[in-house]
Order: sequence, then structure tokens, then C-alpha cells
Amino acid sequence: MNSGETLAHQSAGTGQGPPIVLLHGFGGSSRDFDRIAPLLTPLGRTIAFDLPGHGKSVHAAGSRHPKAAAEAILRALDGMGVDDFHLGGFSMGGAVACLIASRSPGRVRSLTLLAPGGFGPEAATDVLLDFAAARSAGEVRSALSRMTAQDAAISDQVIGALVKQRADPNLGETLAELAKLLFGGGGQGVLDLAGLEAIDCPVNVVWGADDPILPVRQSQGLPKRFGVRQIVGSGHMLLEEAPGEVVAAFRRSIGEAGA
Repeated sequence: MNSGETLAHQSAGTGQGPPIVLLHGFGGSSRDFDRIAPLLTPLGRTIAFDLPGHGKSVHAAGSRHPKAAAEAILRALDGMGVDDFHLGGFSMGGAVACLIASRSPGRVRSLTLLAPGGFGPEAATDVLLDFAAARSAGEVRSALSRMTAQDAAISDQVIGALVKQRADPNLGETLAELAKLLFGGGGQGVLDLAGLEAIDCPVNVVWGADDPILPVRQSQGLPKRFGVRQIVGSGHMLLEEAPGEVVAAFRRSIGEAGA
């Protein structure tokens, strides 16, 4: 685990082209990408960040709001000497990725969004608040089971990593505060459509058709340039439920960018 400015991250691969930057969802960490990062390295070096207030970036200075997180990621990449890059984000990380892409045209070569946050006000905030409060393996597994499609399983490795992280009392307090900030009103904030229209790189969106957290109808009405695919039989936890489709989406985005 390394630190780019003040944000912890994990890197994999040795590609010389633009790296693939990966942003996790609310309550997660860079470890969320452990399963797919090795599958992406043939496309380029991967850099998976711990967002501010998450994982080993729990003590990162400044706000944990998605807008502030986007700025923090860009500063971290500047500190690492990364100019242009491919970008992918899951859930809240998808919202952060959209903010980065809309604010930094020319730097983001392609954008891959996995059940992204911010595309509509509806969200199963009760589940997200329970997830923020979960500490034991049983509590974490129970919360995550409510994010998947029926009968989908979350690996013991994922559960164990989350429980280990949440043994840090600072992380628990920070997640509780962030949950109130993001979901205290009974929904989620919505991204500015004009900002989405301004994104000028290839964009591919993947959404579980049975997502119980962010309804798949939020994928409707997006800019026509956005490629949108629904994954039948998958819920919100696409990194666990549909890793093959996730990797295929990255391949499409990076291929469309020509790099």
C-alpha cells in the first residue's frame, strides 16, 4: 500500500501507457478491486485509491464529500506524476469519477461506470446506513447481502477485509458522519446533467438489472454518447457479482479511446 500525496492506493501491473484509476464505493476501499485488478493489468497499470475517509485514507485531510474527493484524487495523481489516465468508479466512486471527468477534460481518456451514484435521487439509504454501522462479520455480511441480487454470494475475503478495516474506531466514526452527509435526507445527491454532457471521452455504464440500492432506471436519460448495458441477474455489487462483465466494460472503454 502506497501513498499518493495523502491518499493510500494499491498499484498492479507495469504498463507504460495511461494507467487505469479505480475508485470504490461508499464504505469500501481499494481492496474492493482485488478480484478484477489482475484482469485489467493487460490493459494497463492499475491504481486503486482509498477515497478520503475510507480504508487507509481515513485520516486524509479535508472534506469527504464527493466533490472534495474528486479534487483529492486529482491532487494525488499530480503528485504521482500521472497526467492522463483511464478512469473507473463503482457506486459513490462512479459519482466521484464523473466529477473528475467533467472537471478535467483531456486528462481522462475513458470512463467506466459501475452502478454509479448521483444519477437519480432514489437510493436504499437504510441499507447504506446499516452498512456504515456494521462492524462484525455477521453485520457486514447481512448488509452486503441486501445489496446483491437474490442468492448472490459475497466472498469471505471481502467480508474479512471490511471487518479488519472497521476495527479502526476512527473509520467507524468517519463513515457514520459521511453517511449522514450523503444520505441523511433520505436519498442521494444528483449530478449536474450539464456536467455529464461535458464529458468528452468514451463512457460505458454497467448496471445490475436487479440493483436493490440504486434503481437501474437511473441509467435512462443519460447523454446519448454513453454506452449503457444492464446485467440481468445482478444487483448492486457488480465487482463481486459480475466481474467478467465489469472487465468487458473496461475493455470497451479503453478500446474506444484508442489506447
